[in-house]
Amino acid sequence: MDKFKPEQLQFSDVAISHFSGLLKKEKVNQSIRIGVKKAGCSGYEYFFEYEETHAQDDTVIKHDDCTFLIDPKSFEFLKGSKVDYEEDGFNKGIKFHNPNATSVCGCGESFTVDSDKNFSSEVTSQVKKK
Repeated sequence: MDKFKPEQLQFSDVAISHFSGLLKKEKVNQSIRIGVKKAGCSGYEYFFEYEETHAQDDTVIKHDDCTFLIDPKSFEFLKGSKVDYEEDGFNKGIKFHNPNATSVCGCGESFTVDSDKNFSSEVTSQVKKK
């Protein structure tokens, strides 16, 4: 069993395998940006996008042949989370196990955080538009 690391973002082996397969299909982009943006029915949602370069203030996490980039604002929401890949019948995809989320919407696509934890509402300013 993995030890919980509250100041980090962790990935399951299955999630790393999933992301590795995606990156191998990409010819140009060498990294995956993971972030949080203000959206969804519960307030915030996770996003993924391919990225060629990283910003100076990004947190860079490397696992095997995968490089993940997280902007500082999103990292505050994601600290202590575990990223997993799950298959349940016809449903399959990335699942976040986020201890900072106080509730999750019924569809599982968005989440709410406790406003007392000083999370910035300016998350969208860090999201790169493509």
